[in-house]
Amino acid sequence: MTMLMTEEQRMATDGLRKVLDAEIEPKLRAHGEKFIPKEMMKSFIKTLTEYGLMRAPFPEHWGGLGMDWVTHLRLWEEVGVTAIDLALPILINVSGADMLIRNASDSVKDKYVPGLLSGDIFVSMGISEPDVGSDVAAAKTRAVRDGDYWVINGEKTWISNGEHMDIFVCTCKTGEGELTHILIEADTPGLEVRGIPKMALNGQSTTQIFLSDVRVPVENTIGEIGQGLKNTLVTFERARCHMAAWGYSLARRAMEESIKYSQTRSQHGKLIAGHQLIAEKIANMATQIDAARLLTLRAAEMIDQGLRCDKECAMAKWFSTEIAVKACRDAVQIHGGNGVTKEFIVERLAREAIIGPIPDGTTEIQKLIIARSLTGVQAFR
Repeated sequence: MTMLMTEEQRMATDGLRKVLDAEIEPKLRAHGEKFIPKEMMKSFIKTLTEYGLMRAPFPEHWGGLGMDWVTHLRLWEEVGVTAIDLALPILINVSGADMLIRNASDSVKDKYVPGLLSGDIFVSMGISEPDVGSDVAAAKTRAVRDGDYWVINGEKTWISNGEHMDIFVCTCKTGEGELTHILIEADTPGLEVRGIPKMALNGQSTTQIFLSDVRVPVENTIGEIGQGLKNTLVTFERARCHMAAWGYSLARRAMEESIKYSQTRSQHGKLIAGHQLIAEKIANMATQIDAARLLTLRAAEMIDQGLRCDKECAMAKWFSTEIAVKACRDAVQIHGGNGVTKEFIVERLAREAIIGPIPDGTTEIQKLIIARSLTGVQAFR
């Protein structure tokens, strides 16, 4: 593996960077941090899709570009540098499309995958519950068979894309010790969505989802009945690569803003870029960002080769999201009093970075996964 981009990757990221800077970011800054309505979000995502987002790592048969996960993450990083609020819906659509392509029936794939890759429809993935986070096997949402239908009751929480979604892939308990994924269309009676306000990232949608006697055709079952836990763990691998990229994307933006500020701000008769302690912070950011990206692209390359990489994805997710917290905190410090004002983006980056070590398994969970892989001893049960 090399850190050097191919010519194709460089052209793709450069083209995407230009449209993000010229078209997307000005509109986002004008909109502010408030919720992005579905049609506006769809417009953003469809614009980005033209530059390969969501389509890159999937077969051309479904409307993909037949490219690799490494290239996809290179592109995703550029979006993350501009706005995690836009990067997250892409992450969820990619995760959902990947799960359907790997596990769904041909009829389900034909019906939904092309729309997911084109940005015409949004998906949500329902795993977490009020009492269930990283312990996926403990899910309580239950699906009971009633002839040719599943009847689903339960509650999901911390669900991304909820207020934007057109389809919902729900992790359900279908028997004792048995989890199954079931696809539910968003307008199905008995499904209710409520938004969750957060300290940051309120442009995208994070929600609670309530299911009350939701009736879904059995043909909407994704994968084999009882294989939900296994399929979720594979999905987590891909998602953790994205979450790692979340970390170094935010850190990179924090570093870029810090460099610009330090080159124009003077104190004690010289630019603060020349102050040794400021220089040290910027040097640390640059080194940790490169290390985080290397860890993540290694995991992505293993995905491309069809190798199991739960340990490598966990390492990338842990390291990258934690270095983002430090980098964004240091960016605020470099900006001094200006760093805590809304006029400068670093205060927003700091709030967004704090969230990163939590989703798709906390830092503590990532460490347990790594240790289990090395020792063979299960820390959970």
